[in-house]
Amino acid sequence: MRNLLTLTDQASPQEWDAFIQGAPDGHLLQMWPWGELKSRFGWSAVRVAVQDRGQIVAAAQVLLRTTPLGRLAYIPRGPVAAPDQSELCETLMRAVSRACRARGVMALKVEPDWVDSPERRQLLARLGFASSQQTVQAPRTIHVDLRPDPEAILGAMKSKTRYNIRLAERKGVVVREGGQADLGAFCRLMAVTGERDGFGVHSPEYYALAWRLFAPRNLGRLFLAEYEGQLLAGLMAFAAGTKSWYLYGASSNEQRNLMPTYLIQWAAMQWAKEKGCHTYDLCGIPDLDEEVLEAALESDQPLSPPSPLWGVYRFKRGFGGQMVRYVGAYDYVYSAWRYRLFLWLLEKRKAMAGY
Repeated sequence: MRNLLTLTDQASPQEWDAFIQGAPDGHLLQMWPWGELKSRFGWSAVRVAVQDRGQIVAAAQVLLRTTPLGRLAYIPRGPVAAPDQSELCETLMRAVSRACRARGVMALKVEPDWVDSPERRQLLARLGFASSQQTVQAPRTIHVDLRPDPEAILGAMKSKTRYNIRLAERKGVVVREGGQADLGAFCRLMAVTGERDGFGVHSPEYYALAWRLFAPRNLGRLFLAEYEGQLLAGLMAFAAGTKSWYLYGASSNEQRNLMPTYLIQWAAMQWAKEKGCHTYDLCGIPDLDEEVLEAALESDQPLSPPSPLWGVYRFKRGFGGQMVRYVGAYDYVYSAWRYRLFLWLLEKRKAMAGY
């Protein structure tokens, strides 16, 4: 490729986000506001772009975090570079490596938004990356196709899910857009959900900042499901280009029989469709082959060994869609001994947390 100019931290936020939204492998976690969000909570963001005749053609938003052993670098759902253009990928990742080395990074983790294939795994290996078991993003998800008309989208769902959506409507559950004044109630609901279902939640400040960074730009929306004025469920959805994502969801312990979580998902899908999105990413299911998951679902038995995402899968699978597996997590190690020690300490801390 000729006439390539590699830039570090020189693209404007507008240029950056225009490229990410238009790229086939662009992702919310590579957008400028996401870097701003993470920068307020222990990370810093470095943005590396490759230009061809003044236009960005590849980019990587690199998040940096300091540990006692040195800095770690992470590219969530990136780099954003067509994997079939290996020369372009190499140009971008050389620039990323220079940026990492200059900042004393001991290891770089990438989790590209690339559907898994042997060719893409081989490309990452040629770039010096090794497959990693330490994932941050779920390797597998479900994409709901939003391009058909609403009745066809509903028709592709499992009958029980479709029934639950309509039941919530019949029973009087109402979904509305939430604003800044609703963030406190949403965060309290997130805390209830995390305690009930046994998963960690962010601080109220985190969710509030995510809303402030994305909602005013029409890139995100807070949905609230209510029954006779009582808040039953909340959901934050995000959209960029032709893609949309369900990231944060919460539900009350009360009135669960009214099925508010089904109706609120359907409302988020309709919003994303109206924005011109082609896919709605349900973001995270167990990393097992579809045949294994479907067999467990058909037998109505939990997975063996158990998975913390099994209940999530049962819920999300009802919305139809296509199961997608990404290429996974890959590490580029700059300081082998420091990174090995870091991983050992990380595993030891996880083991101790079980006692």
